[in-house]
Amino acid sequence: MMMEFGDPQLRPHSCRLLYLVGQLGRGGLERQLCYLLRILDRKRYRPAVMLWNPSPNDIYLSDLAALEVPIHPVPTGAGASAKLSYCRSLVRRLSPEVIHSYSFYTNFAAYYAAVGTQAICLGSIRSNFLFEQNKAGPWLGRLSSLFPRHHISNNLQAAETIWRSTGIFRPGTLSVVRNGVDLDLFSKVPPPLGGVPLILSVGSLLPIKRWDRLLTMVRELKRRKLRFMVQVAGEGPLRKMLEGQAQELHVADCLEFLGAVRDIPTLLAKANFLVHTSDAEGCPNVVMEAMAAGRAVVATDAGDVRHLIENGASGFVVSPGDDAALADRAAALLTDQLLCQSMGENARARAERDFSVHGLVSRTLDAYKAAGWKDE
Repeated sequence: MMMEFGDPQLRPHSCRLLYLVGQLGRGGLERQLCYLLRILDRKRYRPAVMLWNPSPNDIYLSDLAALEVPIHPVPTGAGASAKLSYCRSLVRRLSPEVIHSYSFYTNFAAYYAAVGTQAICLGSIRSNFLFEQNKAGPWLGRLSSLFPRHHISNNLQAAETIWRSTGIFRPGTLSVVRNGVDLDLFSKVPPPLGGVPLILSVGSLLPIKRWDRLLTMVRELKRRKLRFMVQVAGEGPLRKMLEGQAQELHVADCLEFLGAVRDIPTLLAKANFLVHTSDAEGCPNVVMEAMAAGRAVVATDAGDVRHLIENGASGFVVSPGDDAALADRAAALLTDQLLCQSMGENARARAERDFSVHGLVSRTLDAYKAAGWKDE
């Protein structure tokens, strides 16, 4: 059944900008889509959203409903061909000028829906390009890399990988549009002084996030007899295993698993700094959010981390797998409050300069124009 949110008196029969997204659950790309739609001039551009895999975990449905953005869930339980057919018929009814697939694995579906129409179609690359291909599977990964011909990447690393690629399964043109952060959500509160220093780590509890590195760091910091507590905000299939490993490593007393948390700004305000240990990223939201909150970041060199953090000024960037460096950098921030505070101030200044959500909107619209859209 199709559901549309918003006042029927205000809802148009067509839209100018149509977004296809895999889901609206607790994730970085979903948050970016909400940022985009909130700042976008909705009266002028009349956006709508197609939801490829509706789920009870779609927490951002209420956010989009409050914005009066129509949402069109693709029928659940349908096969791939039926879902493609639904998207195609919906595009013909709405007559969008632009179709933007906001998830990598929905790129081909957006392309298929646009065939035979005048719509400009764009795909997305939200993480490491090769990781996205492999995750989508051999056939869908190739199709979603090649179709549509215009893509938007949120990170320079993916762009560099594509530019070096010689295969045919790659975008024809690519625009880089960095993620944005709502700076108003993050107060300029300095790191807390006194008490036990708090280290925060945020992300889904998945293998790609390399939580084993965090546990190894915690064990080393405890071996050095430093005072600290680590909080992990996130949920996923590895939680029970990680809790068991924390017990085995004798670090459960200084490590707390919070589960899924939506109010990240409040957690960051209580933390001294952030640690991020992922193997593959695009433009990691949590790193940008920590910087917006005025917190130093210790992060592995994945995705665009090196383009976000000024190493040695607003945080530390360490090589993936260099566990000793990860622990050393965290120890430096734990033992030098002035360093931790000054890095946090530099991080906030960088966020104010470069991470605005208004920049996200303007760069996205520029990418549509570069793909041939006439904003009339």
